[in-house]
Formats: sequence, C-alpha cells, structure tokens
Amino acid sequence: MRLVDLHCHLDLYPDFEAMVSECDRLGIFTLAVTTTPKAWSRNHKLASSTKFVRAALGLHPQLVAERWKEIELWERLLDQTRYVGEVGLDAGPRYHSSLGRQTEVFRHILQCCARAGGKILSIHSVRSASKVLDLIEEEASDGRTRFVFHWFTGSVAEARRATELGCYFSVNAEMLSKERARAVVATIPDDRLLTETDGPFTWNGQISARPKDVGAALSLLGKMRGLPETRCAELVFQNFKALTAH
Repeated sequence: MRLVDLHCHLDLYPDFEAMVSECDRLGIFTLAVTTTPKAWSRNHKLASSTKFVRAALGLHPQLVAERWKEIELWERLLDQTRYVGEVGLDAGPRYHSSLGRQTEVFRHILQCCARAGGKILSIHSVRSASKVLDLIEEEASDGRTRFVFHWFTGSVAEARRATELGCYFSVNAEMLSKERARAVVATIPDDRLLTETDGPFTWNGQISARPKDVGAALSLLGKMRGLPETRCAELVFQNFKALTAH
C-alpha cells in the first residue's frame, strides 16, 4: 500500500534524521510540519534530498503569543516551499487569551499564500473551525490555495461548510477512536479524506506513533466505510494526488 502521512512533526522525534530516512526508504509520503519558521531550514535541508518527504513552513497558533514576531521570517521563507503548516487558530482555554494575535497572524499567512498561489496548508482549528473558515472565505477563497484540516474537531455543519469550500481533512487513528469524531468523519465525502499520524503526539501502544503506523487510521476508516484497508489506502493516495496536482 502507498501510505500518506500528511501531518507529522518529524523534527520532534529524538531520531529526526533517521525518521526522515525511514519515511523515504519505506515510500511513505510524509509532510513534515514545523511549529516555528526557525525550524524550517533543517527540515527543508533533510527533506530536499528525499523523494517522499516534504517540509512545511509553520507558525503554530499555540506559540503565537511568544513568537508572533517570527511572522516576518515566515514570510521571507515562503517562496521556498509549496507546503505551509502547522498554522491556524486555537481557541482552547489555555490559548484563548492570544486569539486576537493568532487571528492577525493567520490572516496574514492566508493573505501571503493567496498572493503567492499554489500553496497547500495544514490547518490547526481547535474550537475555532468557524473562525478559520471565515478567514479562508475572506482572504483565500479563489481556489488558488488548498486547505487540509488536521485533526478536525469541529461540528458536522462546520465540516460540511469546509467541504463546500474545497477543503480536505487529514485523520489519525487516535482521532477515529472517539465516537464524536467518527460521527463527523462519517459525513465527509470519500474524495476529501487524507491520513496523518500527528506523531509524536499520538501513540502506537506504549511508543509514539511514526509515519509507518498511519495504516491504523486506514484500518479504522475501512471499518467505518465498509471498505478493505487496501481500498482505503488507494482512495487516500488518489486524494493526495488530487490535492497536489494543482
């Protein structure tokens, strides 16, 4: 099976370089998201020598309160990559106080990506899916930018709205172990589904999940949709090709 892990923090594993090599050796299409633009250079250097790993330029909303000034560096680096992430909003209790600043930063990211065209964003949207969608509609709804909601925690109505805007969704096994998440994912069209691990923040037994463990999400998707795991893998790979074709 051709596996796709569209959201993994490879640089947060202790064996970062070995992880990049493993993904490439196993032929797993892996998006190495970053949390700050200062992490970009090393990720890009390692990924650029591979066939299957790509690095994404990020500024994580949970870090915006302390590191929002790095948006200037982020903007300078944008022309070096097609992939952007992890970016977005987090309105959870711990980060709600910085939501105003997060919104400013994310709006600027969307504006820059809209001007550049052809970018693919991996989006964080904890308790903020509607606000994220508002910003997409305001700043980047012309179809030149592609959006993937990572670990989507919004409602069925918000998922439908995102689908109508052309968004994709990357799902992981831990997410699909929750009844509420499964109910939302069940409403997402087959042609908008992708897979992720969000490693090392998810688990395979007692150890952090790695991109090679993304098959667990495929297995759960298959059970939900009454499809063999191999068919789910084909479906996700076709969606990945469609996402990256433009």
